[in-house]
Amino acid sequence: MSVGLTVAGRFPARDLVPYIAAQVVGAVIGAFVLALIATGKPGFDLVASGFATNGYGEQSPGHYAMGTAFVCEAVMTAFFLFVILGATDKRAPAGFAPIAIGLCLTLIHLISIPVTNTSVNPARSTGPALFVGGEAISQLWLFWVAPIVGAVIAGIVYPAVAGRREAVAAVAVRETA
Repeated sequence: MSVGLTVAGRFPARDLVPYIAAQVVGAVIGAFVLALIATGKPGFDLVASGFATNGYGEQSPGHYAMGTAFVCEAVMTAFFLFVILGATDKRAPAGFAPIAIGLCLTLIHLISIPVTNTSVNPARSTGPALFVGGEAISQLWLFWVAPIVGAVIAGIVYPAVAGRREAVAAVAVRETA
């Protein structure tokens, strides 16, 4: 999302790398806490469980192919960011963004959990993958590349369709003059 927000002009480029680093650190800490909790159950095997890692092929809950997983993650991320950009646009009704964003994320999960276990966030994918290792790590590239591609697409398309904030402000000034 952060890359797409930067492309759309809603997030400062200078803050992008530190923000992504903070997200990844937070995801690893979160996965560590969940691993501590999950391994407290006698007989629980973190690696065998998959620990909600993302994957394609044999690592996909529905055994979907790599290309399908890529398209799913890119499209779901683009759609999600498009909704975020629209719901938080200054022209959108105030107070409804959390509803639109939450319902959109729910729909994305309903669609993509069977395909990839739903990423739409590279940091979310990285945390659990580091604890599971093996195939989860070797497939992690897709769960970085596809969401970034999707986010960049939305970051370009939304302003092209809806107009940039500066253009909206110029129209508002002309209308009041």
